[in-house]
Amino acid sequence: MPEQIDAKYPAVGIQLSVGLSALGAGALQMQQALTQTDNTLSLRPDFILDKKVWVGACPVALIESVPEDLKSIETRNLRFALTALQGIEAELRSYTAQFDPKRLAIIIGTSTSGIADNEAELQRHFQGNQSAQVVQKKQEMDSLAKALQQYLAWDGVAYTISTACSSSAKALAAGQRLINAGLADAVLVGGVDTLCKLTLNGFNSLESLSNSICQPCGQHRDGINIGEAAALFLLSKETAPVMLMSAGESMDAWHISAPHPEGLGAAKAMQAALEMANLQAQEIGYLNLHGTATAQNDAMEIKAVQHVFQDYLVPLSSTKHKTGHCLGAAGAIEAMICTQVLKDQTWLPLHQHTIFDVEMDEQNFVENAKLPHKISYVMSNSFAFGGSNISLIFGTQLA
Repeated sequence: MPEQIDAKYPAVGIQLSVGLSALGAGALQMQQALTQTDNTLSLRPDFILDKKVWVGACPVALIESVPEDLKSIETRNLRFALTALQGIEAELRSYTAQFDPKRLAIIIGTSTSGIADNEAELQRHFQGNQSAQVVQKKQEMDSLAKALQQYLAWDGVAYTISTACSSSAKALAAGQRLINAGLADAVLVGGVDTLCKLTLNGFNSLESLSNSICQPCGQHRDGINIGEAAALFLLSKETAPVMLMSAGESMDAWHISAPHPEGLGAAKAMQAALEMANLQAQEIGYLNLHGTATAQNDAMEIKAVQHVFQDYLVPLSSTKHKTGHCLGAAGAIEAMICTQVLKDQTWLPLHQHTIFDVEMDEQNFVENAKLPHKISYVMSNSFAFGGSNISLIFGTQLA
């Protein structure tokens, strides 16, 4: 059995992980997608009336149906989650067999839940179809976590976090806290969000959708691309090749949809993560930006990076031009990217090739995917509506 870490140390081991997104499935597909310039997004006409939009659609075939006892709440969101889970299910069941089911917890981040399935039923209803059935339970935020708990036959804590784009990063942080508080022996954490008309039309009404592939930190950036993803991690106290070292959180409460213009909350989250992990900024070998390609987010995030890292030009990139902005699952799929970087130690995700904003072009954007030397720690940022900020740090060793 792997060595147990010091109970006073906050780091927890990532025993298993899996991710599905526009990058495909598996570590090799992820690496190839993130280290090459080929487009991974799709131009779709079926989400917004009379408008085609670029989205990060997952190309992986999902399971066709769910177990009979979950049929009443079956959604594409649930099938997406179970398809991802199948990638680690045998190992997960074997690993967790040593624990009391009451000590096995589940925390999932999402912002869409199963609303896409009800959208189709609502449309049928408004078209006068009396047989249309809108099942509220399918789109309730706790639906997915409870369904996974039932599927795995676990009896511990199971709940959902829905704080927009920080949801699944917060799920990882919450899982770490459960373990360190002695309330669970292992926690399945992550995020699942699926493409739906609600979010695409909502961001379109905010005039936040890009007319092309998004250009994070670009001079001509004009908004985001929406994506979908499912990424899951099994955390425990035992050491693992990659550890979740720390999570730093802050809350701006500056504006319902805009971040603090000076990035004060973002900087606080990054600094808190460094302090919790007992690290200096220059020890971070790569930073995965929230990097949405909106004017306000990118401007404030780079200000926050300059404040926290100061004279150290940390290698950084946004991966949202490859995955789309996966909303409630963004933090989880980007955590998956970061952990794979640490495992492979050969590559970094390319930043979108663009003409950089003149106020940002002095940053160390990843323009060569080859990792020149081994790194021990990476940071991932997730910032959400309402000023909900979180930074995660992953490491290959204990400090």
